Amino acid sequence: MHSAENSFKILTSVDSTNNYAMGMIRNGSAKHGTAWFSYEQTHGKGRRGNTWKTEKGKNIILSIAVTTGFLTLSQQFHLSLAVSLACSDFFKKYAGDKTKIKWPNDIFWNDRKAGGILIENVIKGNNWQWAVIGIGINVNQTEFNLHAVFKPVSLKQITGKDFNVLDLAKELHQAVMTRYDELQNNRFEKMLFEYNQYLFGLNKRIKLKKENIIFETTVKEVSSQGKLITTDITEREFDFDEVEWVR
Repeated sequence: MHSAENSFKILTSVDSTNNYAMGMIRNGSAKHGTAWFSYEQTHGKGRRGNTWKTEKGKNIILSIAVTTGFLTLSQQFHLSLAVSLACSDFFKKYAGDKTKIKWPNDIFWNDRKAGGILIENVIKGNNWQWAVIGIGINVNQTEFNLHAVFKPVSLKQITGKDFNVLDLAKELHQAVMTRYDELQNNRFEKMLFEYNQYLFGLNKRIKLKKENIIFETTVKEVSSQGKLITTDITEREFDFDEVEWVR
């Protein structure tokens, strides 16, 4: 187990917890498994260069630094999968079985987005040395910008309860480290099976957009390389960011 107290740091406000964690790695003061939680983030980052806005003190804003020397650069999906499962484990405990993982690594509840993950890497030559795991989970916020493709949802909206965000962030930190240990213990195949069981849109017809063309296809599974496998007239596979989901 990882000693939780000295590896969990609390910040009042920061531009981005991922940037902060990356700075700690670069100046040599990060330890494996250290987490940084912030009550406020002024320039939160999402995937595809999106920004992530959050009300102060209402949501989990967390970044965790982990060493990745046991993984190769071609295994980046392995870590993404482990973190997705950890977030799903955590969220499901409070929100129940409508919790799903939307490929590649968003947390969904009943067709709405509850959280997201952004992993940034430190690579030297061919060696993947560190990853910064950035996680945002909607907890107590109830008003959102609703222009997103998938409407946001929070634990408070789902359960009607207020939560202690700091306590939940510590719990999520432990959930991530537990799944990380599982990955390190060569349990990837088992974890991939779990991930596919919880996959958002599984066996359903969905709309995807690729280079301005929108088409319908049925979600089949995600491969061990992290590709989305779908089927329609033919079987297809897509890399991260090759396609966008549309409603």
